This record gives sequence, C-alpha cells and structure tokens, in this order.
Amino acid sequence: MTSAPVSQRAHRWAVATFFFLAGLSFSSWASRIPDIKAALHMSDAVLGGVLFALPAGSMVSLLLSGWLLTRYGSKKVITAAAICYPLILIFIGNAPTIWQLVPFVFLYGLLGNICNISMNTQAVGVENLYGRSIMASFHGIWSLAGFTGAAIGTIAVSKNFSPLFHFCLIAGISILLILYIHQFTLPKDTVHTGQSFFVMPDRILFQFGLIAFSCMVCEGTMFDWSGVYFQKVVAAPKELTTLGYAAFMSTMAGGRFIGDRLVTKLGTQKVLQASGIIITAGLFTAVLFPGIVTATIGFLLVGIGVSSVIPLVYSAAGRSKSLSPGMALTAVSTIGFFGFLMGPPLIGFISQAFSLRWSFALIAIVGFGTTVLATKIKSW
Repeated sequence: MTSAPVSQRAHRWAVATFFFLAGLSFSSWASRIPDIKAALHMSDAVLGGVLFALPAGSMVSLLLSGWLLTRYGSKKVITAAAICYPLILIFIGNAPTIWQLVPFVFLYGLLGNICNISMNTQAVGVENLYGRSIMASFHGIWSLAGFTGAAIGTIAVSKNFSPLFHFCLIAGISILLILYIHQFTLPKDTVHTGQSFFVMPDRILFQFGLIAFSCMVCEGTMFDWSGVYFQKVVAAPKELTTLGYAAFMSTMAGGRFIGDRLVTKLGTQKVLQASGIIITAGLFTAVLFPGIVTATIGFLLVGIGVSSVIPLVYSAAGRSKSLSPGMALTAVSTIGFFGFLMGPPLIGFISQAFSLRWSFALIAIVGFGTTVLATKIKSW
C-alpha cells in the first residue's frame, strides 16, 4: 500500500463505490417487495415468513465472514460478494413460487452481510491511510444510495417495469462498476499471525458490540415500526404515515456526512455519549408529545443520534490490537446484529401487553445505553 495522496483518493473512491452499490442493491429490493408480494399472492403472514429469511442469511454470514476474510482477504471477498449480491436480485425477480423465492432471499441476506463486513474492513484500512476519521462518510454514502435506489424503484413502478427488468438493470450497472473499481481496493488487510478464524472478542470489543447492540435496537425499531407509530399513536393522515420514517432517514444520512468532522473536533467518546442522549431525547419527545410535528421532530433527533454510532464503533473495532480488522468487525457485528433482530419483535410484545407508546419508551432507555457504555470505555 502507498500513502501517496492520489492513491489514497483512489482507494477511498473505490471503497465508497462499494458502499454505494450495496445500498443501491438493498434499496432496490426493498422498493419492489410490494410488487413481489402481489405477484406471488402472499398474505402479510407469508410475506413475514419470507422476509425472515433475510436476517437468517445475515446471521449465517456472521459465521462465514471471519473465516473468508482470514483466508482470502477483504479485496477478494468484497469483489466476489459484491458481484454475487446484485446477481441474486435477478433470481429473486424471476422466482415463480414462494418456495423458490425463500432460498434466494436467504442468500441475499447472507451475501449482503458479507459485503457489509468486507467493505467495512476495507474502510478501516483506508481510514488508517488518512490518519483521521472518515468512516461515517462511507456509511453516509450507503444511506444516500438508499434514497437513490428508492427513487429508481418509484420510477420503475410508475413505468410498470417488472421487478426482473428492474433488477437486471441494477445488477448490470453494479457488476460493470465492480469489475472496474475492484483494482483500486486495498490489496492487503492487517493480519494477526497465528489467529484462528473463530475467536472470542476481548472485553473492549465486547463493549463495542454492546454499544452497537444499543444503537441497532433503536435502528431496527425505526425501520420497522416508525410508520405504525405514526399510524396508530400519532394518528397521522394516511398520506403522512411515512413522514416519521422519512425524517429519521434524512437526518441519519445527513448526520453521517458531518460525523467525521465532529469526531475530529470532539473525539469518538464524546460523540457517542452525545449520540445516546440525542436518541433518548428524540424517542421520549415522540412518546410524551405524540403530535405530527413533535413526533416528527423526535424522529429527526433519533436519526441524528444513530447516524454516527455504528460507523464509529466499526472504526474503533477495526483498530483492535488483539484481532485483525475483519475478525474484530465480525465479532462486533454479531453482537450488534442481535439488537437489530430483537428490537422489532420486542416492540410487538410490549405493545401487545401495554401500549406502543410505552414500548418506544423502553427502546429510548436502551438507546441511552450508548452513552453509558461509551463512558465506561477508558481509552479510545
């Protein structure tokens, strides 16, 4: 690896492109779920079962990612996974039955998370070249790609393009870009000799994982329940039920583009401490004052709060002295991903027993765990 400025920029743009393509692929899939549901005549319950295959694949990938990165390195892994990831969309778009759809959705979740861990491993390496925080900007590009994919999906639906045609277009563009940009990725990762591909995280990495867990419980809640909250608690008109989700996504994306500057100025620990406070303040605002304006402001705050947490935790984990970046990221991602999976079902159970408002209040307390845990780590 060279530290020449041009080479640094080339590495950064290459990794940023992988983040963008991953976000574009995921949002393209998400934008066509209603059409796939209608084409295969799925009920809500059946669709829920199909969608469960996505996190199931992601969980299996957590067992594979560390081994793949240790054996082959992130350059080879990210190239192979990023090519296969949009290709699976074609099979999803062409699946004639539910039973044929499920294994492809499983593979899509598996490949998506392998892409996620390998491109974050690359991002840690690029950040080390720069010698300053740039991780949040990579995640901001993923969020920006999410908006782009949603816009393309909206156009595809309005023009009556089939999911298969839409997915073929996304896959073709993605693969052509990958075949060009992969040559500019970092050739080697930081390797700890003699390291097994299955290792337990040390205390610091475990704490990083718990911070990720606290944040991802809140993220998962916002992704899956923000619309329902606006519908049932806020009692927003039908055309405004997605307002809270849009508010959350906009500030999460914007916050990631300014997160690196804040870290440079304030330090990682202070930014994470502030993030937990903002998450909690935002959720309690929506709980205590469930009007359209106040709930929207609350969800805007939640987006700001969660925006930089995962990028900063991944960046810190990637500098682990006990594990290679790929293994450290796999360990932290595994702990954090449980939060993403547990948050939405937890909301449902508490809502059924008490109310949706108070289930959001509990999630607000979990979000404050980001502040508490960040405070307990003595050295960043």
